[in-house]
Amino acid sequence: MSQVSVAVQTDKTATEYARLAARVEDLGFDGMSVFSDLGYQPPLMALTAIAQATRRIRIGAACWNPFTTHPVEIAGQAAALDIASDGRGYVGLARGSWLDRIGLSTADGLGRLADSAEIIRRLLAGDDSGYRGSVLSIEPGFGFGFPRRRPSMPLLFGVWGPKASALAARYADEVKIGGSANPAMVTVMRDRLATGAVAAGRSTDAVGIVAGAVTVVDRDRRAARRRARSEVAVYLDVVGALDPTVDLPDDLLTEVRTALEQGDAEAAGARIPDDVLDCFAFAGSPDDIAAQASRLFEAGASRVEFGTPHGLTDLGGVEMLGTAVLPALTQWRS
Repeated sequence: MSQVSVAVQTDKTATEYARLAARVEDLGFDGMSVFSDLGYQPPLMALTAIAQATRRIRIGAACWNPFTTHPVEIAGQAAALDIASDGRGYVGLARGSWLDRIGLSTADGLGRLADSAEIIRRLLAGDDSGYRGSVLSIEPGFGFGFPRRRPSMPLLFGVWGPKASALAARYADEVKIGGSANPAMVTVMRDRLATGAVAAGRSTDAVGIVAGAVTVVDRDRRAARRRARSEVAVYLDVVGALDPTVDLPDDLLTEVRTALEQGDAEAAGARIPDDVLDCFAFAGSPDDIAAQASRLFEAGASRVEFGTPHGLTDLGGVEMLGTAVLPALTQWRS
């Protein structure tokens, strides 16, 4: 059965998270994730507020970053989330973006992700035998001094490339292609994961695929797509070159980057063609969004995640997604 979830940026108050989460659950969504982007709130406050306001939906950070937060701390925060949510939490890991702005290199990214997955798994399981990885280690005898809700939690990797996908095929329960709404990329990821799973001795369908991206839905289709263009412009420079199925127009990234440097996100977004926008965002009317999500499920996605800002307003967008888009996806969720 396929799932549909909602993701929010960590830029709100606890009251706002709780109000939005309660509505997400009431509308029938399957889960709620929070981003943990550089420069925004760390995810635990948002996740705790969401957990306290809900009873059913799955909750997690997509994703925690093991370059800025040690996996011991990630495991501890995830375990705290699992307690607060009564076993509804998941752990998301990704290398993240823009780390050069704070002087961090991701050269050892794959090793750090693998070591983080091992350390988190061992600590949640109560294994204090220690671990020595290629990048990160914990000494024998170290473990948590508090009880965990479960001895393991579902693990999600935020990845795009073939090497990281192969790593995810060894460790992850899900892979999120963050910033993608492209069915062709889901097909690519499905093939990469299948190859990696065989090499790791796992079933070819052991890892679910999550497609998640900026979402703007509104009855005013033009307004929705205009808003989405401005949102996508901010991260197109990061994800645009990662999708091997997309041929970006010559100089597009340069033009977008220049407009952003001038502080004009709307002008940057205006340079993004329709076909490129549809690869990296859900944008348009409810019918547009439902059709795009259906194509992702047809391509092999196990979950579609509608990201910030959801609509011309956050709560209004979530409301429209829940009342006008979710019902159109019933065939995939039953």
